Amino acid sequence: MKKVLIITHVEAEGPGTLGDFLQSFEDLKIQRAKLYNGEKLPDDARSFDAIVTMGGPMNVHDEDEYPFLKEETKFLKQAIDANIPILGICLGAQMIAKACYAPVNKAFEKELGWKNVSLTDSGRRDILFQGITDKMRVFQWHEDTFEIPYGGSLLATSEECPNQAFRYGNAYGLQFHIEITREMLIEWMTNLPECGESIHIYERIKHNLHTQARMIYANFLWLTDICRKSAGSRREL
Repeated sequence: MKKVLIITHVEAEGPGTLGDFLQSFEDLKIQRAKLYNGEKLPDDARSFDAIVTMGGPMNVHDEDEYPFLKEETKFLKQAIDANIPILGICLGAQMIAKACYAPVNKAFEKELGWKNVSLTDSGRRDILFQGITDKMRVFQWHEDTFEIPYGGSLLATSEECPNQAFRYGNAYGLQFHIEITREMLIEWMTNLPECGESIHIYERIKHNLHTQARMIYANFLWLTDICRKSAGSRREL
């Protein structure tokens, strides 16, 4: 049975449709680490077949206010060094970049709402985006942005924020939210003037949004299968 760890930084930014997708597989054992709730990360990242790290409103450098960020950086470094498949969304992507020693700084402008991102040539060839259209409509909410780690690849980009997705080894960072649900949108945006329009757009595109998200999730699990079989073959040698 494959083991997947899901790291969450705030209650409001859970795994959404990604969590629903993973829970639909009987051969997956899902473990949660709710860092905001005082839960600790496991001792050994190598005990998992895949790791997912979700979003949050904090900055990756806010370690004094959120000490768990420092522990997560160490944990992700261990997983990256072990070449374990990792998927990071928004803050999670920035945490992966930080663990790869790439800078995470303020973006030129805050991104909020539904935006278009485009796959690069590397993104079109990558396993994570197989079956995905060159342009995706995704939800954005971030003020920070990551630089691409040295030795990594830029997989998706946009005019407003050039670095939208990257790969480093088997670690992937997505600046945008593909896991979003209607309930999450309402919870995040209830007091904002953009709320009504954002929900209206969601209702219009949700079929394509969820179809593409499930394809990305399936591709990520495909990668975990490949890595697991490869590790098993090495142990047999």
